[in-house]
Amino acid sequence: MNDQAEALRHLVRNRGRQEVEKTTRVVTITSGKGGVGKSNFSLNFALALRQLGKKVLLFDADIGMANIDVLMGISSPYSLYHLLKQQKTIWDIIQEGPTGIHFIAGGSGFKDLLELSPEELTYFTDQIGKLHGEYDFILFDTGAGLSKETVKFITSAELTLVVTTPEPTSITDAYALIKMVKAMDHDVQFNLIVNRAEDRREGKATADKIALVAERFLQTPLPLLGIVLDDSHVTKAVKRQSPFLLSYPGSDASRDVMTIAKQFCDVPKPAAGASGVKGFLHKMFRLSK
Repeated sequence: MNDQAEALRHLVRNRGRQEVEKTTRVVTITSGKGGVGKSNFSLNFALALRQLGKKVLLFDADIGMANIDVLMGISSPYSLYHLLKQQKTIWDIIQEGPTGIHFIAGGSGFKDLLELSPEELTYFTDQIGKLHGEYDFILFDTGAGLSKETVKFITSAELTLVVTTPEPTSITDAYALIKMVKAMDHDVQFNLIVNRAEDRREGKATADKIALVAERFLQTPLPLLGIVLDDSHVTKAVKRQSPFLLSYPGSDASRDVMTIAKQFCDVPKPAAGASGVKGFLHKMFRLSK
């Protein structure tokens, strides 16, 4: 396993030397309630970005229901817990998934993330800081709802994608999440993903409904990044423990996620200094720059 970690470190760093140092964009993916397909979207979205030639690290930040590795059918020997306890380095816990995507499995360690000792905090931030410039995107798939850990990820990332479905409870909970974050006086940029829409019209109507109230009552723009149609191939892929983008590349869901990934790559980057791994750590732990 140490040899594998060393090989991964060598691969990432050698590729990085041949490129102008990139700014790693840190993105949180969340939802107001469970059962909307957030983690499945996160995984396939990461794979779509990878297929577009981007270097992606998917971080399973769901405290209680971590399942990114299960969706890929991969057993994960290490997780965030081993990093927080200083038992492993960041390179040890990063694993490689299909098509060369990199991921970090979730685990019980997240409950300790905001209660680190000074020594643990120094080690953790130093290790995460090593990712600066090594990836195009780091995606944090958080738990549903608004735990204190999820709030930290949302308010520290460059951008937050909110996944909802057309179901009334999902719409209500997505709006409630945005409202609660704004009530904390955080300047967060949100984009909306409507998942499991019956058709484009329903997806657009769902997005318009949330965006209208967010603009009217919260003075918060809520752009629609994309719509993913309800697709039986998604359930089939979950049962096979294989991402639908790879198992059924011609399905509606796969085409939709790929379209979203292409559009996402065109979303303007924030001003220099406002993003990246260092900016993320600064906001999460209020570190001095």
